[in-house]
Amino acid sequence: MEHFLNALQKTIEKDWNNIALSNFRGKDWTFAEFATQAEKLHIFFKSCGLKKGDKITLYAPNSAQWAISFLSISTYETVVVPLLSEFRPADGASLINHSESKLLMADKETLGKLDMKELPEIVAAICIDDFSLYYGKTPEIETAYKELDATFKAKYPKGFSASDVKYPSDNWEDIAVINYTSGTTSAPKGVMLRYENISTSVDFATRHIPCSSKDQIVSMLPMGHIYGMVFEFLYPLSNGVHVTYLGKAPAAPTLLKAVAQVKPYLIITVPLVMEKIYKAKIKPTLDKPAVKALCYIPGVKKLLLSVIRKKLLEAFGGNVNQFIMGGAALNPEVEKVFKAMKLPYTVGYGMTEAAPLIAYRRFDEYVPTSCGKYLDCVEVRIDSADGENIPGEIQARGRNICSGYFKNPEATATLFTEDGFLRTGDLGVMDKDGNIFIKGRSKNMILSSNGQNIFPEELEAIINSQEYVIESLVIDRNTKLVGLLYMDTDAMKKAEMDQNAINAYVEALRKNVNKIFPTYSQVSSVEIVDKPFEKTPKMSIKRFLYM
Repeated sequence: MEHFLNALQKTIEKDWNNIALSNFRGKDWTFAEFATQAEKLHIFFKSCGLKKGDKITLYAPNSAQWAISFLSISTYETVVVPLLSEFRPADGASLINHSESKLLMADKETLGKLDMKELPEIVAAICIDDFSLYYGKTPEIETAYKELDATFKAKYPKGFSASDVKYPSDNWEDIAVINYTSGTTSAPKGVMLRYENISTSVDFATRHIPCSSKDQIVSMLPMGHIYGMVFEFLYPLSNGVHVTYLGKAPAAPTLLKAVAQVKPYLIITVPLVMEKIYKAKIKPTLDKPAVKALCYIPGVKKLLLSVIRKKLLEAFGGNVNQFIMGGAALNPEVEKVFKAMKLPYTVGYGMTEAAPLIAYRRFDEYVPTSCGKYLDCVEVRIDSADGENIPGEIQARGRNICSGYFKNPEATATLFTEDGFLRTGDLGVMDKDGNIFIKGRSKNMILSSNGQNIFPEELEAIINSQEYVIESLVIDRNTKLVGLLYMDTDAMKKAEMDQNAINAYVEALRKNVNKIFPTYSQVSSVEIVDKPFEKTPKMSIKRFLYM
């Protein structure tokens, strides 16, 4: 297995003048430019007294400058502490202090919301928009920054070249990243990820999802989370792929314009995005009376789905080899249509603690309703008497598994079994071929009054497939199951539904879905919520907020 920094170094040397990073409709950075900027930052880090193992917080939305900042920190062998830009300033400040960070790199907007007096360990803050010095704790640090260009020129009088790029690769066991999760059931915890963990994930992706400097990708997932960090940044960039950033979570029109222009080879996303595309672009066509009638004619439905597939792929630029979804299960109705139209999609499974992947299979080998087969670099078992038929906790062990939680020995102790397997907290079964089928989170499982295990995710998948339902949450309230629904109010207004009609529809929906559910998992009542459920970066609902 190759160290990801070694792979990156070789790519920089090979593709020195190629474009590496871009902001959509903004600045491009070649491999030469970002490597040069990284070296300048190394010189400044040294002048600030930073040593191997010290922490640097990176707190900003996605951008090419975010990527350059990350690589500058990692190649200096300081620990990257990426914070999601969605974290509130007070929470961000708390995590900066908890991580013991000595330097802060953030965008101008974020820096303006922070009080440096509340960050006593920070010796300097850099605005990554233009890599200017925002704050220096001492006059010496301010002077070092003012003289940075002169110091750089003195160190490299003949200019900085590809042969000057030397990145460390003997640090497998060292901590590379402390990734604070934004979980569905608890407060953030700092997952300690080693260079080995990240290299294992980059190596797996390189072997199973080949790419090269001829390819491009659009980064749309938050890079402050390990999913986007590895699969939309470190893995493609290490292979010479040109990465384009959209900034903050883009609106659908901006996203479609970007992918149409960039023509990415791969789309990394979450099921919720693809489900929205299905409901907005595919389902309305299939629900037209004339189309339904045509689908009864032998061969016509297959031809129609083929046309829809072609148009969908063209909307994503026409070069997409595969759609990879992760973070949650795909709605069964949506998956059935995607399979019928032969869309090249697959659903993977992982978590921050696994850096991030545990299971994956190419779209042409993917088993519907599963989340892929466990990776060839990890052991997976089901903690159950009969792991093929009786759900149990999914447990994993391998070189991609984290070292635990930073400054949280109690949580770290409960994270692993006695023989070193990661307790994922997810319940599932696994067939004889190693395909994993998730049933739900162990913390989410509801125990009925007669002892039956109820997995709310399975109920929500059925409810979400109903007309006008955008998303739902099933909770236990005084031993009764209650469905919380976020509805498509625009569509209901278009259908001229008043409040009485909406109430009648929702009650009819409850009765109809209960016909599908077993008696012990019947939904007793439903309530409409007026805004989308709050979510994690993986687009999982923060359930603890609604219990």
